[in-house]
Amino acid sequence: MRTLTFMQKPAGLKREWKLVDVKGKVLGDVAPEIARMLLGKTKSTYTPHIDCGDYVIVINARHVVVTGKKENTKMYYLHSGFPGGLRKETFAQVMEKNPARIIEHAVRGMLPKNKLLTPRMRRMKVFSEAEHTYADKFGKAHTKAEK
Repeated sequence: MRTLTFMQKPAGLKREWKLVDVKGKVLGDVAPEIARMLLGKTKSTYTPHIDCGDYVIVINARHVVVTGKKENTKMYYLHSGFPGGLRKETFAQVMEKNPARIIEHAVRGMLPKNKLLTPRMRRMKVFSEAEHTYADKFGKAHTKAEK
């Protein structure tokens, strides 16, 4: 008997919408789970060369926590490309300005660096509070529980 390995076809993809509430959760614990959902590794039809991941809505990004002294020692670096153009910000400063950037940065670091990175990151929507604009994708049960 000959068994064949299943290979997902792009035409047969069914993307689901997943809601992740990160309130009170550790950034290093939740970021790999989000990355796995974007990759599609949580599905039984996972195929490495096909972008078969789901849409992921992350809410309460403002309430994510880090362990130890990372709130004051973890640095985020940006460089303009010009000499002397390095900007540094701590975790607390970034959390105050744009908490969504923290989760996007953590998840981006856990995804493979290839041509599928950008489409995968576009499928992740991060909101700093519990309200989001994609409530129609989840039905009434999710929207009432989250508000």
